[in-house]
Amino acid sequence: MDISAWAQGFALALTGQNLLLCFSGAVLGTLVGVLPGIGPAATLALLLPLTFALEPTGAIIMLAAIYFGAQYGGSTTSILLNVPGECSGVVTALDGHKMALAGRAGPAIAIAALASLFAGLVTAVVIATVAAPLSAMTTAIAPAGLVGLIGLGLFAAAIISPGPVLPALALILIGAAFGLVGTDLAGGMPRFTFGIPELRDGIGFVPLVMGLFGLAELIRALEAGNRPQRIRLVRWPWPTRADIKNAWAPTLRGTAIGSALGVLPGASTLLAALAARGVENAFPTSDQRLGNGAVAGVAAPEAANNAAAQSALVPLLTLGLPGSPVMAVLAGALMIHAIMPGPAFIAQNPDLFAALMGSLILGNIILVVLNLPLAGVWASLLRVPFRRLVPLIIVISLIGVHSVNNSLFDVWLMLGFGVFGWGLLRLGLEPTPLVLGFILGPAFEEYLRRTLLFSRGDATVLLTDPISGTCFAIIVALGSWVILKRMMQALKTA
Repeated sequence: MDISAWAQGFALALTGQNLLLCFSGAVLGTLVGVLPGIGPAATLALLLPLTFALEPTGAIIMLAAIYFGAQYGGSTTSILLNVPGECSGVVTALDGHKMALAGRAGPAIAIAALASLFAGLVTAVVIATVAAPLSAMTTAIAPAGLVGLIGLGLFAAAIISPGPVLPALALILIGAAFGLVGTDLAGGMPRFTFGIPELRDGIGFVPLVMGLFGLAELIRALEAGNRPQRIRLVRWPWPTRADIKNAWAPTLRGTAIGSALGVLPGASTLLAALAARGVENAFPTSDQRLGNGAVAGVAAPEAANNAAAQSALVPLLTLGLPGSPVMAVLAGALMIHAIMPGPAFIAQNPDLFAALMGSLILGNIILVVLNLPLAGVWASLLRVPFRRLVPLIIVISLIGVHSVNNSLFDVWLMLGFGVFGWGLLRLGLEPTPLVLGFILGPAFEEYLRRTLLFSRGDATVLLTDPISGTCFAIIVALGSWVILKRMMQALKTA
């Protein structure tokens, strides 16, 4: 997009109706993101009929604002209550919740908002500038390459996750097994359902994550009895100079990582957030160690997940490939308005593309203007005695889980995963690798199936493909490094 196209995009986005739709979507998305259990995909699906009477530009602007608002709002519950509203909030909660418990909930929310704002602005400009070259790059990646990339991401997640590597790998495999429950898309037959009809559609992400993180955290806190009852009220959450100093470099790195990974079809905001956090392990932090309430542990994942959320528009708009349930809903919204996403989208709909890019920038600014003044309100929740807050969290969680599919079975699943997650915490294990395996396991299976189908069952293509071979070589190198490091530690102990 040149300067004239940007001017045209802002002119369309700043019209009274489109600006109101963008503002309404941002507010609604933030509210949805703050409430744990209801994700942006379900919200977009429920609100899609409201956009039928709108012009295509206004409909897409509102739906996109809801999506990005939910990304913002999800960090709030992750930081305050350790209950991720979105999958990427799992990573933010690792350090953000520690900051909240240390009395720094306001700065944590502000850092998350500012990092997301920077990532959103940069990613919007990058998308508008290099959409065509990026789409060509993703087209060049074969299914075998995607198998290698996902495998490397899963293995790296086990290494960078808190705790021992072998239990983390086991949790990834368990999560992948949970993700494979349901109906096999290739054969149309149920698998791992044990004759339970409700499992034919698979295990939902919402009951899984609400149980593993929400209920498990509540059980552990009530069991320990040492959860802080009060926290200093945050009237203005602006971070200190030291916070800004500690956050700017992780924000830059997170933005770059999220923009790159979000373009890949099938990549998730969780993968981007985990990758950004893993990169931060290589850099020293001056405030706290990563995992103990470091500002970098909030800034990098939030920048990465917001950048990935926006750059995920590239494969949708240029290739017609929705890489997530949210992108699938946006694709359906475009088709309802007789607009086909794909290689010809930008050429045939330059006004819509320009307005969407302009609204991305305006929407990110609106979200920060909304979130920063309200950060004190959200942080004041922690002043409520924890014993009084628990029933409210449980009720909201139950309502959120039940409202997604109107399924009582999902409620029982959440309760079961809550007990399971509490057991993991008692063993000193973080459930994050399990969630990553749950999300990426089915994608790994699908790309592996395509690879073997194209190669007529020849698995050596995974080693001969340049991208896949490089990824598996890195996996072997990382595995050897972990084993060597453990052997050296054992020798020192001896």
